[in-house]
Amino acid sequence: MTQSGTLEILKQAIMIEKRGYAFYHKVAEQSEDSAVKSFFESMAQEELGHIKVLNAQFKVYNEKGLFESGFFDENEEIQLTMSILHSDIMKRISAASFEAAAISASIALEQNSIDVYSRQAEEASDPEEKKLYTWLATWERHHLKMLMEIDRALLDQVWEDNNFWPF
Repeated sequence: MTQSGTLEILKQAIMIEKRGYAFYHKVAEQSEDSAVKSFFESMAQEELGHIKVLNAQFKVYNEKGLFESGFFDENEEIQLTMSILHSDIMKRISAASFEAAAISASIALEQNSIDVYSRQAEEASDPEEKKLYTWLATWERHHLKMLMEIDRALLDQVWEDNNFWPF
């Protein structure tokens, strides 16, 4: 890929993360429940971390035409926001609430991120570029898994509340 093409991919990745940050931050601002607010703010902070890594890599690539290591720890254990999420928080998100709609929209955001990062990791010939996009895709897969678990819990809540179970 040409240098300008690689820079365009990095710009796209930065925009994906900035949109994620803006979205999660706005949901946190509008949430009335402190625990739910904290959950979305944690998601926003994780996106900010990705933006920092991508901005640093963009700068280096723009100046030197290559990817460098050291902007993230690829072996870092992902400390997911899920650690602060427990059944109490899920109970605080009503299935018909703004936050539940935000969970649904977040799933689409995360899936798009995974698609872009996974595709770029597969196409990358530079090992450091491959590591970067693999690392990002891994983070986003964990976010997606967590959001889908919340969404599933909300669906189960609706079924339970409305006695939809056939048995």
